[in-house]
Amino acid sequence: MAVGLGAMPVMHPVKGFALGIASAGVKKAGRRDLVLMRCAEGSTVAGVFTQNAFCAAPVQLCKQRLGQPVRYLVTNTGNANAATGQPGLEAAQQVCQAVADSLGVALEQVLPFSTGVIGEPLPVGKITAALPAAIADLREDNWALAGEGIMTTDTLPKGASLQFEHEGETYSVTGISKGAGMIRPNMATMLGYVATDAKVAAPVLQALVKQAADLSFNRITIDGDTSTNDSFMLIATGQTGPAIEQAAGGLYQKLQEAVCAVAMQLAQAIVRDGEGATKFVTVQVEQGGNVQECLDVAYAVAHSPLIKTALFASDPNWGRIVAAVGYAGVPGLEQEKVNVFLNDVCIVRDGGRAVSYTEEQGAAVMQQAEILIRIQLGRGDCNETIWTTDLSHEYVRINAEYRT
Repeated sequence: MAVGLGAMPVMHPVKGFALGIASAGVKKAGRRDLVLMRCAEGSTVAGVFTQNAFCAAPVQLCKQRLGQPVRYLVTNTGNANAATGQPGLEAAQQVCQAVADSLGVALEQVLPFSTGVIGEPLPVGKITAALPAAIADLREDNWALAGEGIMTTDTLPKGASLQFEHEGETYSVTGISKGAGMIRPNMATMLGYVATDAKVAAPVLQALVKQAADLSFNRITIDGDTSTNDSFMLIATGQTGPAIEQAAGGLYQKLQEAVCAVAMQLAQAIVRDGEGATKFVTVQVEQGGNVQECLDVAYAVAHSPLIKTALFASDPNWGRIVAAVGYAGVPGLEQEKVNVFLNDVCIVRDGGRAVSYTEEQGAAVMQQAEILIRIQLGRGDCNETIWTTDLSHEYVRINAEYRT
C-alpha cells in the first residue's frame, strides 16, 4: 500500500564501499535477511541511534565502538536482539567475532545491527552459517539487493543516490533504509545507511550525520512508537578528493546538501511505505515563536488517532485538527490568530471556520493520496515540517499478526 513509492532509483556505487547479501533464515527460510557491508581501510564512520532507554544489544555495542576504525557492518533482520540482557550482548559479540575471524580484522572493527521481533534470542548459528555467502557476494554495485535484505514489514526496498561535481571530481552519495512501523522521531524503528566516497574528518562526519537525521529521520512519524534498534550510519570511504577537515568550504557545502537530500528521500520513503498507509501527509506549522512549539503542534496533529483515522476515511473533520493544536501545550496560544489549511483550502480563519470554506472543498482534498495540513500560529517567524500517514484497518492487522 506504499503511497507514491516506486522502484529503486539508479544507485550509484560508492568507491570503497561494498555490500553482500545472504539468506540466514532468521525468521523465514529463503528470505534475504543478512547484509554485510565493507568499508575501505581508512574510512570514517559516524552514526546516531535510538533514544529509547531499552536500546538493543547491537545499539549498545555500536555506541561503544563508534569513533574507532570500522571495517565491517553486519545487519540481520527478523530478530531485534532487544530486551535480551547479557545473553543478547554475548550473541551480538559472537556474530561480530565470526565476521572478524573470517575477514582478519579486530572485533572492535565490526558494528552489528539487528531489526525484527523484540525479546527473542538471536539465532547466532543461523547468522554465522550464512556469513560465507554474504562475504562472497560483496560488491560495490549491490545496493538494490541490500535494500531488500534489510526489510522487515516494508513492502518495497528504499534507496536514494546522488552525485555532484567539485573541481573536476565526481562524488557519490548513496543510501538505503528500512522502516514501516514503530516510527517516531528520536529516532524510529529504522535502519539507515548512507555512504560517500568523500574523505571527511570524523568530528565533521559526526556533526553531519546528526544534522541530516534532524532534518529527515527525526521529522517523520507513523504511529508514535519509538523503537529499540534505530540506527542511522554515515560512512565516508575517503576514495575521492581532498580531505574535508571542517564544516566549511565549497566541497563541504555540496556534500552536506547531497547527504541531507539523500537522507530526506530515505526518510520520506519510510513514511510512504508506512504499515497500512493510504495517505502521505505533510504537516507544516508556520509562524511559530520557536522550533519546539512548531514541532509540538506538528506532532500533536500527526499523532492524533482521531485525525489519522479521519484521514483514512477521507473525512475533513477539521475540528479534530484545531483540538490537537489546542492541546499541544503552546504557552499563551491565541486561538483567534490561528489559521488552518488543507492543501490550498482555508478551513479555519482567525480561530473559526473560514467563511469561504465548504465541506465539499475539504472532502475533495482528503480524497487525495498526498495531503498538506498547514497551520499558522500567528506568533513569530519559525516554520517546521514533518511527515506522517493515516491510520488504517491494515495497520491494525499487520501489527496484530506481527509475530504469527
